[in-house]
Amino acid sequence: MRRFTPALALGTAALLATPFAAQASPGNAGGNAHTDSFGTKAVYTPEQNSRSYQKAPAGFTPVFTENVSRHGSRSATDSSDGDLILALWSKAQAEGQLTAKGREFGPKAQALEAAMSTVGYGDLSARGKKEIQATAVRMEKRLPTLFASIAKNKEPIDVVSSGQGRAVDSANLYGAALARTDPDLTSLIGATRTDKDLLYFHKADGGAAYRDYIANDKRLAATLTSVTDQPKTHSAARDVLKKLFKPAFVDRITAGEFASIGTDVEAATAVYNLYAIAPAMSEESPGGKGWGMDRYISARDADWFGYISDAEDFYEKGPGFADSDITYKMADVLLDDFFKKAEAKRDGTSDLGAELRFTHAEEIIPLAALMGLPGSTKGVTADQPYTYASNPWRGASVAPLGSNIQWDVFRKGDTYLVRMLYNEKETAFKASCRPVSKGSKFYDLNELQRCFGRTTTSNG
Repeated sequence: MRRFTPALALGTAALLATPFAAQASPGNAGGNAHTDSFGTKAVYTPEQNSRSYQKAPAGFTPVFTENVSRHGSRSATDSSDGDLILALWSKAQAEGQLTAKGREFGPKAQALEAAMSTVGYGDLSARGKKEIQATAVRMEKRLPTLFASIAKNKEPIDVVSSGQGRAVDSANLYGAALARTDPDLTSLIGATRTDKDLLYFHKADGGAAYRDYIANDKRLAATLTSVTDQPKTHSAARDVLKKLFKPAFVDRITAGEFASIGTDVEAATAVYNLYAIAPAMSEESPGGKGWGMDRYISARDADWFGYISDAEDFYEKGPGFADSDITYKMADVLLDDFFKKAEAKRDGTSDLGAELRFTHAEEIIPLAALMGLPGSTKGVTADQPYTYASNPWRGASVAPLGSNIQWDVFRKGDTYLVRMLYNEKETAFKASCRPVSKGSKFYDLNELQRCFGRTTTSNG
């Protein structure tokens, strides 16, 4: 979560009028306030048991699978949150201004930071490694006949990543887990290659206009300031800080005495960020029992800071403003690759058995918006800004750590069907796409080309 300094709130009437209780309520089926509070740092859980999946229509067999996955759970990308709050903690300790919980907090925060430093900032945690490996095993178990066919016919499995360490590690762990599950696949799994244009597009040439938007768009800047710098945020920040520091010390933080270290909101945000990352680091905690960071932020305040985090991701990476596609247009390169790989399998121009891609939230979130996946269909206006009450978008559902989108391709004669899994849940394509029958999660590839506006090159 970025940190904002106090500024005049701009255009916030509709936002400020929305009661917090309404904003913090679950926004979509399967969401809940506790999980939502972690935003895109929520740890991964598959959303459906494969035993409840629909069966493919009679006569269709799987011939290809492809996915894109966010890396697994990781440590924080740097030590800035720990550095900030522990600097304030040290001052308060020296002056006898810590509460009983505050005295507990410092050593726990130091231990969490030490664990993240040992793992490597931004690198996969033990939990993250297990998440990725388990996802690979479930993929193989879901499609046993496909992987048996891949092994029998010596079809290559292509593995590609963004080139960033945690994505490369996730790719390698995924491939190795597949090979352990079915040793006959070992020689077919290619070495992980890098494609930054495809899987790190927000930082590649194709993301230039997007980066300009993030850096310079005045409407975006004003909106994010209005979301963050409202009375509820300062009230919540004070609540968080009062758990750690005595009231007089909190007053001094709020008055700006320690501005060189951080404001009240920045300090509370640092506590929230440690709370949010702690579950991803659970296996590195003493005895693997967890870090207990929820002792230092109430559920209500965690919900509020989770909402702020979600709002930033929504406007910067997700559906954003309804009159603009700048946040997700660049994801077309990835959607295009999904189609190209499926079309090549149909047209007989590719012998690949599987295409496995590994990336980041900055790619999963815009792809979900571009595809119109559940929760990512609704942009907002200045008059009706993003709130939990009015919009179903939740970072914890759209792009948790380890999130994934998968297309399975089935064949019968010259007809090819596609089934999509989103975080391992059978998921319908957008409403303009017609399934093979009412309620089915299977779609003719030609129909998907039509409803996504692609040129049909089908031979059948």
